[in-house]
Amino acid sequence: MSKRIELSPEEWKQSLSQDQFQVARCGGTERAFSGAYWNKKETGTYHCICCDAPLFSSKTKFESGTGWPSFWDGISSEAITTKQDLSHGMVRLEINCSRCDAHLGHVFPDGPAPTGQRYCVNSVSLDFKAG
Repeated sequence: MSKRIELSPEEWKQSLSQDQFQVARCGGTERAFSGAYWNKKETGTYHCICCDAPLFSSKTKFESGTGWPSFWDGISSEAITTKQDLSHGMVRLEINCSRCDAHLGHVFPDGPAPTGQRYCVNSVSLDFKAG
């Protein structure tokens, strides 16, 4: 993973849309079935909207029926960090970009083989690059 990126909230606001800032920098969530990538089937790589770090491959994407892009693994073990999220009266495992700490979504233990994981990601936290 490349050098860690740390910017002030004001600096992030200059480079992100309001929705991107709310989700990626403030831990928000987009509505199910509203994002650009929940049903995308093209081959390519999903990058962090904040710092352009590669996070997920289309090879690990699957249809979870949740309305958010879902992956059974990250692009590498160094790409994504996790931390406990106790918000909204739930216990969840939040996933973040390890390069800039952008909020991506959550990971759940109900995904397909081979990992059994479901990385449930907000489309607005991602930038898709075909290829």
